[in-house]
Amino acid sequence: MVERHAEVIGGGIGGLTAATALAQRGWTVRLHERQSAIRAIGAGIYVWDNGLSALEEIGAFADATRGAHIGPAIEARSRTGRTLYRIDINGQGRPRCYTLLRDRLIAALVRAATTAGVELIADSAAVAADPGGRVEFEDGRSITADLIVVANGVHSRLRDRLGLTARRVRMREGAARLMVPASVDYLPPEDSVKHLEHFQGRRRLLYTPCTPESVYLALVADADDPATRGDGIDVDSWVRSFPYLAPILRAAPEVQIRWDNFEFIRLSTWSRGKVAFLGDAAHAQPPYLGQGGGTAMINAVSLAATVSDDLPLSDALARWEREQRPGIERTQKTSYRMRLLNSVPDRVRDPLLITAGRLPGLTHSQLAATRLRPATSGVDADIPLPERRGTR
Repeated sequence: MVERHAEVIGGGIGGLTAATALAQRGWTVRLHERQSAIRAIGAGIYVWDNGLSALEEIGAFADATRGAHIGPAIEARSRTGRTLYRIDINGQGRPRCYTLLRDRLIAALVRAATTAGVELIADSAAVAADPGGRVEFEDGRSITADLIVVANGVHSRLRDRLGLTARRVRMREGAARLMVPASVDYLPPEDSVKHLEHFQGRRRLLYTPCTPESVYLALVADADDPATRGDGIDVDSWVRSFPYLAPILRAAPEVQIRWDNFEFIRLSTWSRGKVAFLGDAAHAQPPYLGQGGGTAMINAVSLAATVSDDLPLSDALARWEREQRPGIERTQKTSYRMRLLNSVPDRVRDPLLITAGRLPGLTHSQLAATRLRPATSGVDADIPLPERRGTR
């Protein structure tokens, strides 16, 4: 058997997963991270069934999910806390949805990559990738490979130099992300274990337990909203939007936030020659479905499986894209459409969501991505979706 070599650009969720899956299939793999160390960017993260299946495929599930929160339900709520609809999760016949700290996930993926034999190199910034299989670096180095996997985020210079972007939308909305210490004072016990998304005007507030000690908050607003500018948030302004969440918002003023604008990216093709793109570099989406990480992981495992088959690389990459792109792009489009709720007045949106919560169509569109599986899992993709419960 001829030994094949891959260079992976980007030490995030997609890059680490791809590197590990390739190494487990006999490739020699070198992964490059432009920062001085591989570390998490962000706070908490949702990992649904599809992402959990990818973690199982590469043997990182137990490590990544140790201490994760496994909640009973996801609820949409009004500014006053009224439940508009509910999706039951993590029970028999229901989709799995674990919430965990992003740095724990990254650390688990690093350990899986190291165990698989991946060579990890920090302070290594790629500046160009040639379809013939050569990648060039900022320090003047160039390296050849049988496959180059680019998973270096929405601002990928390698993607832009190859002119693959068909559509890129820097969205009006973004999120201030922060972690606060968990406390019994925030919410009633029956609510504190749920994932809660609140709506008011053009703002949303996502409450996500991640560990027994920490809660992840995402404060979604327009980029020009003055209450989320700088390194902190205007707590009083957010309390006026969501008065019943005052206790948890009052815990946030000393916590440094991370602000990110949402982006939508679609490529003309996911590969060019020996260069393949995945994750936010190829299919970035707003986080309304919590599927950015999950789609990156299943795409990474599927890529590794397909290019490891006995096919010419060009045929393998074409097959990978043909099989994976439709499901991932449906997920992107659903998430992108969900931004439209931000423009609907509360007096219209609240009854609209209550009604939608009683209908099966929206449930299936929102949860469809949880049914996606890596190409090698052998899991039936047509698992039943749970019933969605609206308020009466």
